[in-house]
Amino acid sequence: MSFAIGQRWISHADLELGLGICVEADMRRVTLLYPSAEEERTYATDRAPLTRYELKVGDRLLHINGRVLEVTQVDDISGTLSYETVEPETGETFTVHEQFIAPEVTVNTPYDRLLNNQLDKVTDFFLRYQTLAERARLLSSDTSGLIGARTSLLSHQIYVASEVGSRFAPRVLLADEVGLGKTIEAGLILTQQIFRGRVQRALIAVPDPLLHQWLVEMLRRFNLRFAIYDEARFDAEADTFDFANDQLVLTPWSFIEHNDIARAQLLAAEWDFLIVDEAHHRNLGETAQTELDAALTQLAKLARGLLLLTATPGQSGIESHFERLQLLDPNRFNQFEQFIKEQEEFEETNALVEALARGETPARLPADIDPSLPVAELIRSLVDQYGTGRVLFRNTRKSVTGFPSRELHRYTLPEEALIDQGGATERSQWLASLLKSLKQQKVLVICRDKETAMHLEHYLHLQVGIRCASFHENLSLIERDRAAAYFADAESGARALICSEIGSEGRNFQFAQHLVCYDLPEHPDLLEQRIGRLDRIGQVGVVNIHVPVAANSLEEVRFRWFHEGLNAFEMSCSIGHLLYAELGQRLHACEQ
Repeated sequence: MSFAIGQRWISHADLELGLGICVEADMRRVTLLYPSAEEERTYATDRAPLTRYELKVGDRLLHINGRVLEVTQVDDISGTLSYETVEPETGETFTVHEQFIAPEVTVNTPYDRLLNNQLDKVTDFFLRYQTLAERARLLSSDTSGLIGARTSLLSHQIYVASEVGSRFAPRVLLADEVGLGKTIEAGLILTQQIFRGRVQRALIAVPDPLLHQWLVEMLRRFNLRFAIYDEARFDAEADTFDFANDQLVLTPWSFIEHNDIARAQLLAAEWDFLIVDEAHHRNLGETAQTELDAALTQLAKLARGLLLLTATPGQSGIESHFERLQLLDPNRFNQFEQFIKEQEEFEETNALVEALARGETPARLPADIDPSLPVAELIRSLVDQYGTGRVLFRNTRKSVTGFPSRELHRYTLPEEALIDQGGATERSQWLASLLKSLKQQKVLVICRDKETAMHLEHYLHLQVGIRCASFHENLSLIERDRAAAYFADAESGARALICSEIGSEGRNFQFAQHLVCYDLPEHPDLLEQRIGRLDRIGQVGVVNIHVPVAANSLEEVRFRWFHEGLNAFEMSCSIGHLLYAELGQRLHACEQ
């Protein structure tokens, strides 16, 4: 580069400086004055990041007096440039030396940079090209959006996430058994949809006890920063409250149900993706009765993508299960009677699929299935046309390895040791003795109602002197989170967490190996939910299940039903809801 006093140069390292003028130059250094920034910069002549500012015939020139002129001729005067110009409006001509060009001239657009020969190095161009090519390859990869989660993924989670996440607008029921990581699968699917630009606004609606757990899981594992919208936020923001203020929203069911203004705003907002956890607790679809169920149903119909999560899809009955499937795909599931008939044929369809997967050729296939199709297409056609299709994904523990074993411990109590509400009774004294025998090991205690949980915590803490915490409906969400954190503290935390039934869903305590069923629930799925708090991915020890049973009591009937009839304590029972639906009335008769 050759420098001369009066020349105009642009620093491509600092474009905001504007147009500079050379005020000093020698063999080693050059100094430029930038009038717009009122700064001087000195550069080494052999590596100055500068580009000569040169106009050509036809270019527009901005004079320091504000005139806009058109260049008609360019002359070189001792290394500097002089421009013959004309003012387009008046036709008047001017001779303008380059030092009188306005310093505010910028060349930020690619077109201006190219015309002024402000070009980057070829190596820099190829670096950008290779970066864009690599990004395009990553976006088109089958694993895009699945890499980066802060968790150890299992094969079934990767399969579900890749299968569902690759769809344009997935509408799916995730029904993995308790402890198999449905939340992880939902996070992976949502991350993949966001990564591919298919989702911008997402809403997660969860039961109140799980609100902060979802918030932490989404942030810690997937770096998704959800904003909680609840009554506290509604009161704090008053007139400025608006669901449109955030792209990722997490809200509790109670807020949707009890706040009419917020519910109306929620339904008026546009959502690309909706996730509903513990969906078996809601009557979604045409049978929706409460304001919450009706709102969730309407949101599910409006959102392009929909994930319903439940570990026990049949717990609330076959009609409720059909309503959820119909909400996901109304074209596929349009008649309840047809669905019942198809269910009766699922066993035959499953046998055909398993035979094809083993490489066998079934003797007969349904008439509308083309036997000449590849095996993968045959299986897909059978599942779509004669199964639940690709709207329901359910993994069972039998197909997933790595789960710990369960060990049942039955304790026979006297007949008078019926279910109580705490205090120094036969049953509560048994619990205190058990906790003392387990020394410093963590113990999760679950009972049916909050009154029992509160009395037990009071008795164990104040009368027996055992560090414990309670977890029940009367506590606020913050208080429940504190109780769970106190229980999780390995050094100075509670030895026991006394929960009502709300502690049997959503919370994860796989760091503990002892579960006490202080009483027994009616439904086998509730028992599985209780055990699933400990028996889940991440559990490294044997899950010990302690059950006190009073002789000749209702508890003994239920215990025999769960243990001898279903083997539900030591093995996961995936058909418990079906058996309960068929035999529940006879079981109740035995309990009388």
